[in-house]
Amino acid sequence: MRIAPMADERNGKVCLGVVTGAHGVRGLVKVKPFTAEPENVAAYGPVETKDGARRFAIEAKGMAKDLVICRLEGVTDRDVAAALRGTELYVPRERLPQTDEDDEGWYHADLVGLLAVGIDGKAYGRIVGVENFGAGDLLEIAPEDGGEAVLMSFTDENVPEVDIEGGKVVIDPPADTFGDDAAGAPDA
Repeated sequence: MRIAPMADERNGKVCLGVVTGAHGVRGLVKVKPFTAEPENVAAYGPVETKDGARRFAIEAKGMAKDLVICRLEGVTDRDVAAALRGTELYVPRERLPQTDEDDEGWYHADLVGLLAVGIDGKAYGRIVGVENFGAGDLLEIAPEDGGEAVLMSFTDENVPEVDIEGGKVVIDPPADTFGDDAAGAPDA
C-alpha cells in the first residue's frame, strides 16, 4: 500500500493531503489526496496542521476531478477556506492501518531516509521525499556529499527493490540521472 508522500518522522505524523483552495461559498475546501483511495483523506479521524496548531474534524463530501471536496470543522465561509490553501493535513502514524503482507508492505513515508543504492552497490544518496506532480511518483534523492537533490521516476524498472528492514532501496537509474553514467549503464 502506498500512501502519503510526505511525512514528518520527528513527530510521527503522515500527510494525507493538501488543501488546494476553496470550493463554493460555504467553506468547503478542495484537497489533493495522497492516499491510495482519494476519499480516505477523511477516513482516519481528525486532521491537523504540520505544527499541530490547528485541528479539524474532516468529512469528504464528493470529488471534483482528482480532488476531494471536504468540510473542515469550523470553516464556514469561502474566505476562511481560501486562506487554507497550501495547508497540509496530517494524522498520527498510528491511526493508519497496518500494511498487508500481500501488499507492498510500506507507505511512501517509510521511504524517506532510506539509502538509495545502485544495482552495482554504489551509494547514490538518501531519499528525502516522494513527490507526485501528476505524472507518477518521483523519488527525491539527495547525494550524501551535499550536492543538489535529484528526482527519479519511481517505477519498477528504476527501483527493482525496496528493503525497508535493510534501510535501503536498490535503484537502476536512467543514464545521466545523477550527472554521470547510471548504475546499469555501460561505462563510456
